[in-house]
Amino acid sequence: MTTKTLKLALAVSVALNLFAVAGGVTYVVGRDKIERRIEEQRRGGREGPLAEVLAGLDPAVRQRVRVSLRETALSARPDFEAARAARREAIAVAGQPTLDAPRVQALLEQSRAAEMRGRQRLETGAVALLATLTPEERKAMTPLLQRKGAARRNAARHDGPATQRPETKGPGGAGQDRPGR
Repeated sequence: MTTKTLKLALAVSVALNLFAVAGGVTYVVGRDKIERRIEEQRRGGREGPLAEVLAGLDPAVRQRVRVSLRETALSARPDFEAARAARREAIAVAGQPTLDAPRVQALLEQSRAAEMRGRQRLETGAVALLATLTPEERKAMTPLLQRKGAARRNAARHDGPATQRPETKGPGGAGQDRPGR
């Protein structure tokens, strides 16, 4: 074999080895991700804002609260599914060559009404749950009534509203709350 052939064979061998190593690394990383996803699905509770709110409760009360909230959420699920379906249909109708504005408007109104029914179920269930708790537990659970996740997390951490509304300088230099926030 000539030197040129040996160099070519070495280059091909190095390229194949790099390809094999990259494939092996991809396999190992992918397997780890899949295992993490499976573990997350098997885990009973979810992490996040609700877990932060529930963290301070007694384990027995925490389990009862989780069961109650799950039942309430499942009862509201059809309303939220109907809201999403109506909104998807409104988007599809709006995308047609000829706009049927009254139909789109009616579908959007259906969507809003269904979402409000679902929200009402969730809030009614949360209030009924709060009625079964002690004053201390109720105080810890009040962030459930807030609509936004960030506000719920801040309330659970007892940061208060000051962290939610930064002040801006007004025309006179005085601090004022920003409108629309």
